[in-house]
Amino acid sequence: MKKYSTDITDNQWQFIKNTLELGDRKRKYDLRRIWDAIMYLVKTGCQWRLFPNDFPKWQLVYYYYSKWANAEGFDLLLSKLREKVRLKRNQNREPSLGIMDSQSVRWGNNRSLNGFDGNKKVKGIKRHVVVDKNGFLLSVMVTVANIHDSKAVDLLMRTLSYFLSPIKVILADGGYRIAVFYAQQKMIKKTCTAQG
Repeated sequence: MKKYSTDITDNQWQFIKNTLELGDRKRKYDLRRIWDAIMYLVKTGCQWRLFPNDFPKWQLVYYYYSKWANAEGFDLLLSKLREKVRLKRNQNREPSLGIMDSQSVRWGNNRSLNGFDGNKKVKGIKRHVVVDKNGFLLSVMVTVANIHDSKAVDLLMRTLSYFLSPIKVILADGGYRIAVFYAQQKMIKKTCTAQG
């Protein structure tokens, strides 16, 4: 088996294996090699069908990728890794402060995914993200570029609430500011109603 620079280390594999509770069941293909294939795809951007021959067949890799994505395994890994690093930095396990922003980027020639952001003069998509003070991802959402930040904030706040994020304060620029306040008020009312 050829080694690639994208292959995961032994420590990384142990963390993934323990977090996703993969166990040591005997399989035809080693799950670590399947994980290496997923990392190769993510880092290189190659197409599924163009995997090097020393990886398992692309259909099998895609099966596991879909299975873990649908079971929110990648979200769980991100959350556990973020907690581990925050504790190592003597911070609370869960962040209470979020930073919200968006970025408009060009997006190929897929017309259905193209909008025009008049402020940034970009035709494409817009990524809306919420990170903690360390820059660790808490939530992400993608829209067409012409969706204004104030329209996207409600969905972004719902995503945070879906992941039971304990965020109390969100820092945002002017495009989000007023909408964030109202979205937070809605989220607080829903939480109070559900608990009371």
